[in-house]
Amino acid sequence: MAMAKNHLVYLLFFLAAIATTATATAAVSVNSTTATKPTAYEMLERYKLPRGILPVGVKGYKLHPGGSFEVFFSGDGCEFRVGGGRYLLRYDRRIAGTATAGSIKNLQGVSVKILFVWLGINEVDRSGDQLSFHVGPLSASFPLGKFSQSPRCRCGFDCATAAAAGVGDDDAVVVAAS
Repeated sequence: MAMAKNHLVYLLFFLAAIATTATATAAVSVNSTTATKPTAYEMLERYKLPRGILPVGVKGYKLHPGGSFEVFFSGDGCEFRVGGGRYLLRYDRRIAGTATAGSIKNLQGVSVKILFVWLGINEVDRSGDQLSFHVGPLSASFPLGKFSQSPRCRCGFDCATAAAAGVGDDDAVVVAAS
């Protein structure tokens, strides 16, 4: 009887050790998988695109087979001025498109206000050290180096100048999500 009890104790101890090891291994696997998921900005770089085409504040993203993607921002999205303040750029709460090396096609949720009209940016292409943004049949190209840093909502690429001009959270324009 005492020998059976000893075997039972050893068996229980062995099972507990296996369960503990399996649980710890599963926890490490889950944590390492979560920790190694690249950010949306890192994914842009993997597609040979600069991180600066995406503003700071991405809350999450989904990358689907074939390169289609969705990127999510908190609140009502993001809006800021570019081109010396001449143009207003808007990222909706959700943007989507299809990424391939050096290109985003079928872009949805990103628009630019030129004069009084909002126009959707539907494609972004990289050619060497130039980045082109397409609005229908029109396009504008810029040096790639201008997009090394991500812009910030409300103040864009030059937050110091925006702060000096008094642009801040109180001056934020509410952006309607589409």
